[in-house]
Amino acid sequence: MAAPGPHLLRTDRGTDFAWRRLILAVGAREFFLPFPGWTLPHVVGAGALTLMVKTGLPVRGKRVVVAGSGPLLLAVAAELRQHGARVVRVVEQADLASLLRFGLTLPRLAPAKFWQGLIYRARLLRVPYQTGCWPVAAQGGDAVEAVVLTDGRRRWTDRCDYLACGFGLVPNLELAQLLGCHLNPTGVRVDHRQETSVPGVFCAGEPTGIGGAERALVEGQLAGFAAAEREEEVARLQAARLRHQRFADALAHAFVLRAELKNLAAPDTLVCRCEDVPHRELVHCRSWTEAKLHTRCGMGPCQGRLCGAATRFLYGWELPSARPRSTRFPSPPSPCHLRPLTPDPTPHRHDPETRPCPPRRSRRETPVPHPDLHRRRLRPRRQRPHLPHREPRQRPDPRPHRRR
Repeated sequence: MAAPGPHLLRTDRGTDFAWRRLILAVGAREFFLPFPGWTLPHVVGAGALTLMVKTGLPVRGKRVVVAGSGPLLLAVAAELRQHGARVVRVVEQADLASLLRFGLTLPRLAPAKFWQGLIYRARLLRVPYQTGCWPVAAQGGDAVEAVVLTDGRRRWTDRCDYLACGFGLVPNLELAQLLGCHLNPTGVRVDHRQETSVPGVFCAGEPTGIGGAERALVEGQLAGFAAAEREEEVARLQAARLRHQRFADALAHAFVLRAELKNLAAPDTLVCRCEDVPHRELVHCRSWTEAKLHTRCGMGPCQGRLCGAATRFLYGWELPSARPRSTRFPSPPSPCHLRPLTPDPTPHRHDPETRPCPPRRSRRETPVPHPDLHRRRLRPRRQRPHLPHREPRQRPDPRPHRRR
């Protein structure tokens, strides 16, 4: 989806939608940090592995190590164990004191999440839950075979078939940046009505800060009522919004990433997987723009969506906006379908009942292939060597001679 002009959106099919009020609810993605071996097969994101299992990936009997940070690690481990996986260990980089403080405030801020966490932990009763620990390296040949873990004092190795690793979530800010919305350290800056710095543009959910599904639902209702100018409903939801915001603040404070994670990457560890840019080529760059000019970091198919957040954490670079606000030739920040919200004006191309028949072409309109496309490679004909003339040899008559 792109913004070809003011108050105009263009979908991936080239259809333009005019709008007076726009609500952005584009979600978030997983946050990855590079370490030696993180590009091996079967080293995947925690949420990505859960999605793969739900869509049919067989993990029954497979050894899985779940590592990273955030409360989603317990949910991922419980889901994998429910599908028959052998969860070797759950590794959380936050220390035990931070988790205890967060757990004590959880019944007051979000009672439903407190009981949900207890249910997940009961399902993983015999699975070790290691706090203050993080992965150092992944080892293996054609796929991951083991992961090296540390708690800052000692190191050990766990054998595994899959490593589900994720260090939290990163909000999707590309479309908000494309529209010119102002940002703050947690995401898109909004007011009490979920309205951004651009008049008529509202934002709800993870782009305004990571805070869970309940917070996203309340913010979505707020944005909808504010866009419809129902101010009495907006005022009614303010208390719930503040309560969920306090939970989001406690969540960010409890699972803040430790400084030791900045030293995980070795000199030859790839930071940009699309362009194969190692850590040693980026450590001397001073900004994201300089890194793109000298190493092509962030210029691959993902356009910096994977390595951008990692470089911001590792090197302290401030990422530029997705694209300047221009009315000519804007590139879409990410694919986003509007089909669930609006009817499709064109018939579906894969539906045999509604698919239109192609128009018949006349003989003059039939495209003629270029002669160079099917030209055969002509080789000189092989000449036989010249042989001297020989008289034909007389063969004996195979028939027997008759007696006279």
